[in-house]
Amino acid sequence: MPTYDYICLECRKRFDVFMTYQEYGVKPVGCSHCGSVNIRRRAPRVRIMKGDEARLSQLADPSMLADIDDDPVALGKMMRKMGNELGEELPPQFDEVVDRLESGQSPDEISSAIPDWGDDGGGEGMSSSFDE
Repeated sequence: MPTYDYICLECRKRFDVFMTYQEYGVKPVGCSHCGSVNIRRRAPRVRIMKGDEARLSQLADPSMLADIDDDPVALGKMMRKMGNELGEELPPQFDEVVDRLESGQSPDEISSAIPDWGDDGGGEGMSSSFDE
C-alpha cells in the first residue's frame, strides 16, 4: 500500500497517509494532528543511484580542485567527500588526516605528526604527494 505525504496548512505539521491506489483521490484526507482538511500533498524526495563512473567523474570536477593547492581546509573537505563517495573501507588514519586538514593543518605538519601515513614502502610519506 503506497504512502502519501501531506502537510497541513493550518498547523504546518507533516503527516503520511497509507491508501490503496483506488482510494487515492476518492477517500477524504484530514490532518492526523489537528483534523483540518486544509492540506496539501508534498512531493517526496527522489533518490538517484549513481554508478562508480558517474560518482568519480563528479569528483573530478575542476571547480572542486581549484582551491586545494593552498587551502588545507578545502583539501580536507574534498578528501572527505571522496572517501564517502568511494564507499570503501579506509584506514583509520584517513579520518585523522582529514580532520587535521579541515582544522587548517598543512600537509607538511600532518606528515611530521603522522610520519608513516601514506608510506608506500618506498620511504615517501604524505608530503611527497602534495609537493608535485
